[in-house]
Amino acid sequence: MGLKLRWANRLQCVSALPLIDLSRFRDPTADRAAFLDELRHAAHDVGFFYVVGHGVPDSLTTGIYEVAKKFFALPLEHRLAIENINSPQFRGYTRTGYEFTGGKQDWREQIDIGPERAVVPEGGPTWQRLIGPNQWPAALPELRATVLAWQDEALRVSLEVLRALAAALGQDESYFDAWFDEEASTHVKIVRYPGRDDVQQGVGAHKDYGYLALLQQDSVGGLQVQAQDGSWIDATPIPGSFVFNIGEMLEIATQGYLTATRHRVVSPPAGVERFSIPFFLGPRLDAVVSPLTLPPSLAAQARGVSAEEDNPLHSQFGANALVGWLRSHPKVAERWWADVVG
Repeated sequence: MGLKLRWANRLQCVSALPLIDLSRFRDPTADRAAFLDELRHAAHDVGFFYVVGHGVPDSLTTGIYEVAKKFFALPLEHRLAIENINSPQFRGYTRTGYEFTGGKQDWREQIDIGPERAVVPEGGPTWQRLIGPNQWPAALPELRATVLAWQDEALRVSLEVLRALAAALGQDESYFDAWFDEEASTHVKIVRYPGRDDVQQGVGAHKDYGYLALLQQDSVGGLQVQAQDGSWIDATPIPGSFVFNIGEMLEIATQGYLTATRHRVVSPPAGVERFSIPFFLGPRLDAVVSPLTLPPSLAAQARGVSAEEDNPLHSQFGANALVGWLRSHPKVAERWWADVVG
């Protein structure tokens, strides 16, 4: 048995979530059909999976943690200098307890970073107001360069996974590419979870509303994925891997053959802190997701789009994204979006 296969088998033993070696998608000597079968199983049956063989250098994955820890160690006044209450685009720093999931406070602090763009003139669709600049801390200038470099790599890997998924669904690899040009609505969070014994909700149970989410997590753990029977599976950290999950836009595009999976983060215990960096692959805000034509064998397994009363899905991505932001950040919504939420 080859070294790579032994390593993959050993990793698969530590978690109930599948593990995908993305290098096999690029390897002309690999069994392409077998790779696509494994990816299709991971995406359809679970909706969450690890990705290794992604090619992101260790210096960047460790570097992003180093600057994250420096930022969260800054005095509060330096962090509040880029507080998201200053940003109509929900960018910048969020204090612990100021973001909500399921109507309850999430016990984490974070920085939200999106595409670096100019504000769009008024007069277009409401969701265009999400387009705008980021806020960067003057007290930690190296944060910007490190985050943008990591973001570029996360985008590259996410697009490669999306192309592999297109092939696994019987489509041309480039099927989704049209919506992921320079106007794509990507999003990075840099997150710190402070430990507390009296708080369980690091992040409440939710689904992600883009196409895919990529997560780099540290060694502490806490991410849990909801199984089809309602139980929770620990996404045990695997060194060198990213965790991927299916978003609501792919659920709409595949009519539920792929389903966005509910997940949550349990707070670490007192005296322990957890760091994670999620990246959300969203298309252009003007994207309207239409169902693709699945091969008959896959179409027969499509479950239909979820119809949850408290989480209606919109095929127009900008509308879906705006609902998520307004729901999660009520203080920003009250200040900048009163005409929409009032």
